[in-house]
Amino acid sequence: MSTGQQVLATPDISPAALAALTDEIGSTAAEYDRSAAIPEAGLRAAHRGGYLTASVARRYGGPELAHRDVARILAAIGEGDPSVALIAANNLAAHQAQALADSWPGDVYTEVLRRSAERPTLVNVVRAEPELGAPARGGLPATTARRTADGWILNGRKTFATGGTALAYHLVWASTDDTAARIGHVIVPADAPGITWHETWDHLGLRASNTHDVTYANVTVPQGNFLEIPLRDGVYRDPAAAAGPTSFGHVALYVGVARAARRAFADFARTRVPSALGHPIADTERIQTVAGEIEAQIVQAETLLYGTLRRLEAGEDLAAHHLSLIKTLIARSVVAAVQTAVAALGNAALTRRHPLERHLRDVLCVRVHPPQEDTALLAAGRAALTDRPAD
Repeated sequence: MSTGQQVLATPDISPAALAALTDEIGSTAAEYDRSAAIPEAGLRAAHRGGYLTASVARRYGGPELAHRDVARILAAIGEGDPSVALIAANNLAAHQAQALADSWPGDVYTEVLRRSAERPTLVNVVRAEPELGAPARGGLPATTARRTADGWILNGRKTFATGGTALAYHLVWASTDDTAARIGHVIVPADAPGITWHETWDHLGLRASNTHDVTYANVTVPQGNFLEIPLRDGVYRDPAAAAGPTSFGHVALYVGVARAARRAFADFARTRVPSALGHPIADTERIQTVAGEIEAQIVQAETLLYGTLRRLEAGEDLAAHHLSLIKTLIARSVVAAVQTAVAALGNAALTRRHPLERHLRDVLCVRVHPPQEDTALLAAGRAALTDRPAD
């Protein structure tokens, strides 16, 4: 750590502290879901405990928590409010990437950390485009960075930019106008002239994530703010096309949603006393079996999540297509857990005033994070059919 480097708090990741974080963030989740406003209260709570900078490298003055501990944080936040967790996951991933690559200009990243010590200072990679769709499925950005004597001029429109106006910095996926175009991310301060937000986000789930469209019109940035993505074998391969340890933060937050659904199911079962039954439905074997199925799905998801990250931390080399497949299996488990709870409770669980209705909408969003199920299965299937067992 260099002299004068900002020292960031080490978050408390004890079970009691994470449970308190869940409860505080969860207390406003339904309100933000209805209003679709930026979940400022939840973000402040996450910032106050140092959870938004948990992945900052030690050499920058951060705690540099392991991927497994970051996943625990995101599961706890996701159990409270997955919109807050998605914004936090993107921010933590940006710091994890910087810890690995050290690609940001030193003065810019120092400023990010200085501001992060004072208030939520959010970073997100802004990638998807209206015409192209998700970059992980292939293609190059229409958004362009034109070289000037002093830096770059950025132009383009992006869609599904999570965090909206709460972001402090955008990492905008773009191609340069060089003779041999380069692909990378442009660091754009959120207050740069030429940025226009379009309130397009009116979604089934994660409604408070503010995943709106944004336009960049002649936005100027310094030369060093272009972070190139190196070609592999002379070809551009999108980094999101296969899962890596950082990407497990996204499925972790939905493990939290499944836990929240488990809690909502149990609360309902313990208090619902049909007149024909005369006692809580939690006392019936039918509901107890359903609770067991929900528990089985959550245990499966948690075991895959934390077990995989533990193996990676131990230095085990897992193939990218296996990591993508594991993410798919976790996604299936958390969706199954919530759907099982909803199916058992019927109309009550689909009523807007009941939290299970929100948990169902939110958990379905796990399927949109790259690599998506079909691409993960295709990669795993191709590998299985081409790999030969050892003699």
